[in-house]
Amino acid sequence: MVWLHDDGENKWVITQLPQVQSAFVSMNPNNGAIVAMVGGMDFGRNKFNHATQAWRQPGSSFKPFIYSAALEKGITPLTVVNDAPLFFSAAQTGGESWEPKNYDGKYEGPISLRRAVAQSKNMVAIRVLDDIGPKFAQQWATRFGFSASRQPPYLTLALGAGTVTPLEMATAYSVFANGGFRLQPYLISKITDAQGRLLVQTRPQQAGDETLRVISPRNAYVMDSLLQEVTRSGTAARAQATLMRPDLYGKTGTTNDFLDAWFCGFQPSLVGIAWVGYDTPKKLGGKETGGALALPIWIRYMQTALQGVAVASYAQPEGIVVENGEPVFSNFADGSGVRGLGLNSPPPPEVSTEEKNSILNLFKNAN
Repeated sequence: MVWLHDDGENKWVITQLPQVQSAFVSMNPNNGAIVAMVGGMDFGRNKFNHATQAWRQPGSSFKPFIYSAALEKGITPLTVVNDAPLFFSAAQTGGESWEPKNYDGKYEGPISLRRAVAQSKNMVAIRVLDDIGPKFAQQWATRFGFSASRQPPYLTLALGAGTVTPLEMATAYSVFANGGFRLQPYLISKITDAQGRLLVQTRPQQAGDETLRVISPRNAYVMDSLLQEVTRSGTAARAQATLMRPDLYGKTGTTNDFLDAWFCGFQPSLVGIAWVGYDTPKKLGGKETGGALALPIWIRYMQTALQGVAVASYAQPEGIVVENGEPVFSNFADGSGVRGLGLNSPPPPEVSTEEKNSILNLFKNAN
């Protein structure tokens, strides 16, 4: 919270500065132009640009890259996945035992992938990653610009166990926004001298250049459909309800113990990434999720940035068929896709009280 005080001379002075930091990056997904960048509260006090230098865990805002990889392996929005508890013993993990949980500690049983994405179901993300393989997902994520060395090829990757910067997330989400192209972001369009003579002119990359394509049009299209559900009925439903437009897409993210709060979203012409957290990671407060802290920042920005911008939609590309109301890769529409995961899973094995007490719940609050 920022406190202002009237000094008695018709001037307002800040008497309390916030300890919590934040960052925001907005990018044009069609040419890589950085439209807005906020690196922190006050550069005079802290010359650290959180937008480009803060490596933080993304939490559930990383899940879309796992699901994008899963689409290539036959998983579809219709795939039914068991939203049920999981427990991994120390023997299974090769380290400490792990019992991840959903954010609210509740489980719905078998649900569609669409609902799982909208409600940010951790158990579903883990089961999907286990099915496609963490190594495949790690390599797939590099298509979006992420470094493999910062994204560990383990099941915890499903809950955002790696590290990213807000600028990286803006670049990555732009791939979904522009139909599958990864563009190099840029801040300066041109430099002139005192007489106005052009010294340097940036030649931005353009979405549509097939040499820059990193995912197929159909992969981007299905992911856009899933991310739109998040802002319509899911953890970011406040976005469409407030801005009163359907062309909004995104994902919330909250890390373990509420250390970081994210919202990564876009409209087809503009990407926005909001992050909130302390410089030295510590708990933001109970229930201070990405939807509670970061999403309102994104909404306030888009309220101004999208004024006068017409509602847009994505055209259905080749290779997509509609099955039971859902977009599905045509080669998986014949029943060859993955129909279900974990539906016949046995209950977790019985373990000792001592072992249960040692469970490492690194990501129990991811949302």
